[in-house]
Amino acid sequence: MSTALTDLDDILRSLDISARPDRYVFATVPAGSPAIAAAQASINETEGVTLILTAVEARRHGLDASPAMAWLTLTVHSSLEAVGLTAAFSTALAQAGISCNVLAGFYHDHLLVPYDRLDQAVSVLRALRAEPR
Repeated sequence: MSTALTDLDDILRSLDISARPDRYVFATVPAGSPAIAAAQASINETEGVTLILTAVEARRHGLDASPAMAWLTLTVHSSLEAVGLTAAFSTALAQAGISCNVLAGFYHDHLLVPYDRLDQAVSVLRALRAEPR
């Protein structure tokens, strides 16, 4: 197990991005839906269960889904107590006009960006490595 980084400069210097190969979508279902088993991530909300799943799985389950998203993973092990990482990448993506939805895991942050902006989003994020703080 790697040690989680807390210093923003160290995190950004170590930052790299990987992209999952599929197209992902957001969809919402009622609790107990069989589609939940196909989800890569889920969030229980008052209005229903939000799923993030491949577009193929969403179609298979007949779900009304969001436009296609690319799933990016920041492959640096940042601490859950690190300060500033979300602000740094969300600001950079916002300045480039790229929407971003964020999921935080124990080891990594996961970003869902419009699929057709994948390459640009990766470039914007990689540029953060060189920016002085």
